Amino acid sequence: MEATARTVAERAIEAAIWAPSVYNTQPWKFGVEDDRRIALRADPDRRIVVADPSGREMMISCGAALYTLRLAIRHLGHEPDVLLLPDPDRPYLLATVVIGAGTGEDAATDPDQGRLYEEIFRRRTHRGAFRGDPVASSVLETLEREAESGGARFLVAADEHVQGALAGLTQAADHLERATIEYRQEVAGWAPRPGSTRREGLLDDAYRSEDVSTEPHFPARDFARGQGWGVTESESESESEGGGGDGEGGGGREPAGDLSTGLVALLVTSDDTARAWLRAGEALQRVLLRAGVDAGLSAAFHTQALEIPELRAFIGERFCSGAHPQMLMRLGVPAGEQMASVRRAAEDVTRREPTSAW
Repeated sequence: MEATARTVAERAIEAAIWAPSVYNTQPWKFGVEDDRRIALRADPDRRIVVADPSGREMMISCGAALYTLRLAIRHLGHEPDVLLLPDPDRPYLLATVVIGAGTGEDAATDPDQGRLYEEIFRRRTHRGAFRGDPVASSVLETLEREAESGGARFLVAADEHVQGALAGLTQAADHLERATIEYRQEVAGWAPRPGSTRREGLLDDAYRSEDVSTEPHFPARDFARGQGWGVTESESESESEGGGGDGEGGGGREPAGDLSTGLVALLVTSDDTARAWLRAGEALQRVLLRAGVDAGLSAAFHTQALEIPELRAFIGERFCSGAHPQMLMRLGVPAGEQMASVRRAAEDVTRREPTSAW
């Protein structure tokens, strides 16, 4: 039996909240009108104002949620009608999505779409090294197509010197940010002390207590702030015996053997506008879900250098042929078990809206 529009809207939002977001800030809000119309809004109170003063990363996060919303609606047998940035007087109204009439097809009609939908809830950000398995060229070609379909380009940094340069720039940016007290305070606001019951941010069971070095090395953010918080090797070993965790974390105990930096890639756009940032977020989620479904790959994000305007401009000119880098990431098969994460409940980020709200 075909699901009602209200059920489709509710289930689509329940999927969308599992999109990746910077610091797991979950900077989105949803409004539902007449059961068939969903508004996606950015929540400026959840923007990381020190590292992301323009809101670029906030918009990318919301773009990832938007693509997830589209995919879930299609999976549930409806076609979404999406309008980006519909009102210039309301810049935080990022998109309106109308749930079209049901197609009469059940979710099993398109097995590939079903696998992508399931990957929404399985996808995890990795924080650590990868296994040494190379990524097949056919997979890379598929990821390139996915990015292009989303309005971006997926550029692989295949040259070892380019990888080394990007790693070095990431390390430099990491030092520059940590040297700023405002940055350290901002990180502390989104990475609370152990024992927190918050449903947002990076809790201590979502990151490793020690960074794992690879060559070249892309540093992880120090969410423990030098306090040694996070999952230790012995704790990760226990987790691996009892099963992996669930959430926006990755990389429990790193097994002995060949550890790798993984595939280094940049996601870029030709423009650098709010619309381009949204499209970059959609493209990012397309790439992440496809990478997981087709090859069991996870991603580690390294946005430090893209948060320093001079370094971001340099990366764009030197390594992106003048395009605008929106995300720097590593991809690979995770080494170690996944960690835990949290999400706010869908009802906490959704409200019913009258027609006049549109």
